[in-house]
Amino acid sequence: MSEIKFPTEEIKLPSNGLIYHKDNPLSSGVVEMKYMTAREEDILTNPNFIERGVVLDKLLESMIVSKIDVKDLVVGDKNALFVASRILGYGADYAFTYKGENHNINLSELKNKEFDSKLLKDGEFNSFEYTLPSSKVLITFKILNGHDEHKIEKELEGLEKVSKANSKPLTTRLKHLITSVDGDSDPKTIREFVDNYLLARDSRAFREYSKSIQPDINLTYTLDGGEEVTIPIGITFFWPDFEG
Repeated sequence: MSEIKFPTEEIKLPSNGLIYHKDNPLSSGVVEMKYMTAREEDILTNPNFIERGVVLDKLLESMIVSKIDVKDLVVGDKNALFVASRILGYGADYAFTYKGENHNINLSELKNKEFDSKLLKDGEFNSFEYTLPSSKVLITFKILNGHDEHKIEKELEGLEKVSKANSKPLTTRLKHLITSVDGDSDPKTIREFVDNYLLARDSRAFREYSKSIQPDINLTYTLDGGEEVTIPIGITFFWPDFEG
């Protein structure tokens, strides 16, 4: 049988690649993806991948043609590629049920939330500044990628092995987000600041700000009655009748 060449599509990243180091292929702002085949359906239904929580990353690794590390992707760019994967697999029409009513969305109409490169700290990639509103402390921070999320997950698992009461998901994430405090980038300084000096009102304001500037695809859908719902990205996004 002669080799079959599958068509590919170039997917524009919400970040436009501006958040990545210039030597990273993701800095091009586009990722080439192939159409989904039965091989990817095997990945989506692999019980081992599902149990380990890696099934969607495995799907992207299989569908992406560009030579990239999937773990380099920030969450918003990854979300855009998940939507593209769904379109390249089963088309743009997505049906779902909410509060007993059926709805249909054309996924190709979802728009990217564009990234404002002016927010980047001068001369640096993935580095931002924010002055905490109450304490007036100046912090620098980054947008987390897959490598960071893996470190956070492992750190939380280690804390929970000691004691369930030791689980600190919020402060653990903040310690990975923040890269310096008033110019001091020592990890010990950052840990001490988050644990002992970060005011709750400043913590909330910072979390809201960091979320607001992140590049992403708009997954919000407005129902006929005006209510907004967020399209969840998970296995059921690809397999609506999946029962985990």
